Amino acid sequence: MARTAKVRYRRSPLRRALELLGVFAILAGVAVVAAILDERSMQTLAGTPRVVDGDTLAFSGRRVRMAGIDAPELDQTCERAGADYACGREARRFLGAMLENGPVVCRGNEKDRYGRLLVRCVSATTDLNAAMVHGGWAVTYGGYVSEERAARDAGAGLWAGTFDPPAAWRARHGAVVDLGPADMTRRLINRIAWIFAR
Repeated sequence: MARTAKVRYRRSPLRRALELLGVFAILAGVAVVAAILDERSMQTLAGTPRVVDGDTLAFSGRRVRMAGIDAPELDQTCERAGADYACGREARRFLGAMLENGPVVCRGNEKDRYGRLLVRCVSATTDLNAAMVHGGWAVTYGGYVSEERAARDAGAGLWAGTFDPPAAWRARHGAVVDLGPADMTRRLINRIAWIFAR
C-alpha cells in the first residue's frame, strides 16, 4: 500500500489578517446595532417632578429611580455632632432645592425588578444623580465613585457624621433592598416589547 503524503494547508499572512479584520467588522456591527437599539429604547421624561425622596422622583404620578445612586430612606435617621437627625428628609430637601434650577429631563431604558424606570436626570446643566452623591446626600450604587470620594473627603452631607448605608438600613427595617437593574432576560424582553410597541 502506498502512503499518501499529507498536505498541510498554510494560510498566508494576508489571508489571516483579512479573516481577523472580518471578525472585528462583525463585532463592530453587532456593537453598533446594540447601541442603536439601546438608544431607541430610551425613554425621556421632562417637566417639574415631585420629589418623593432623595433618589426618587414622580412625573405625573409615575415614579422613577435615579440610577447609580442610593439615598437614605425618607424615615432614616443618621448621626451628626452626637445627635440624631432626619437624614432621609435632608436628602429629599437637597434634591428639591436642585429642582428649583428649572425643568428636569430624565432619561433611562432599564427598570428595576419592581418596574420602576432607572434614570439619569439633568436640571439646567446639573447632573442631579452626580450632584446628590457629590453633595454627600447619596452614596454610589454602581457609579459616581469619584463624586463619593470627594464628598467623603470634604465631610459633606451624610459624611459629616455617621450613617448606615441605605441598603443596610432597609435590610434591617424590612424594606426593599434590591435597587439594581432587572436581570438581563427581563431587560431584553422590555427592550423588544418597547420596539414592537412603537
